[in-house]
Amino acid sequence: MVGQAVVALAGVTKRYANGTLAVRGVDLVVGQGDFVSLLGPSGCGKSTVLRMMAGLIPPSSGRIEMAGGSATGDVGFVFQEPTLAPWSNALRNVMLPLRLAGVAKAEAEQRAAAALASVGLAGFEKSYPRGLSGGMKMRVSIARALVTKPRLLLMDEPFAALDEITRHKLNNDLLTLWEAERFTAIFVTHSVFESVYLSRRIVVMAARPGRVVEDLPVDAPYPRGEVFRTSADYAAHCRDISAALTRAME
Repeated sequence: MVGQAVVALAGVTKRYANGTLAVRGVDLVVGQGDFVSLLGPSGCGKSTVLRMMAGLIPPSSGRIEMAGGSATGDVGFVFQEPTLAPWSNALRNVMLPLRLAGVAKAEAEQRAAAALASVGLAGFEKSYPRGLSGGMKMRVSIARALVTKPRLLLMDEPFAALDEITRHKLNNDLLTLWEAERFTAIFVTHSVFESVYLSRRIVVMAARPGRVVEDLPVDAPYPRGEVFRTSADYAAHCRDISAALTRAME
C-alpha cells in the first residue's frame, strides 16, 4: 500500500541559462512505497525533473517538497552510466557515500558488502570496474545508491544501454529489492514495456517544454515475473501506455 507523500512537485518549471525551457508547470505527488515511471520522448525533461528532485539542479519556479525536509541521505540516485571510480574496487565504490557521511571504515565495509550481496555481487567485492560486465557495473551503482538506506531512489534510465536479457534480469532484481526494502522508486525510461513491467504508476510527459499529460495506474499485482510479462493483461497495459505516449507526442 502506498503511504504519505515522499516528494511533491507543484508548478515546477526549469529554464536553463541558455534560454531552453526544459519543463513547465509540472505537478506530481509520489507516495511512500510507490514505484513510478516517468515516460516520454527524448528531450521532454524527464532527467531534468529527476535531477531537480535530487537537488542536483534548482527549479526556476515552483516548489519541490520532500517529506522530512531535504536531507540528501534520504535520496539515492542511479545515473544512466554506472559512474564508478576505476581506481577503486567494487567494495570501495559502494563505501564512498558512507565514508563521505563520516561512517567508520569497519561499519562502512560491512554495510557495503551487504549492499553488494543484495544485488547479487557477493564475492565480487575486490573486483575493479574494468573486470565487470555492463550489467555488473550497474549492479554496483545500484548498491552504492542503496547503501545509505534512502527513502527515495531515483533512477535515470539505468538499463538503457544493456542487452535485453540483462535488462530483463535487472528489472526482476530491482523489483525484488523494492519489495524487500520498501523504498520509493522513481524510474526514468523510454521503454513502454519496461515501464509497464516495473511500475504502479506511469507518468507520461509531453515533448519540450516537458509537462505531465497523463498519470496512469498499472493495477497488476506484485510480485511480477515472466507469467505477467507474457500475459494478455501486460499486453493490454502496453497498448494503453503506447496510445498515451502517442497522444503526448502529437
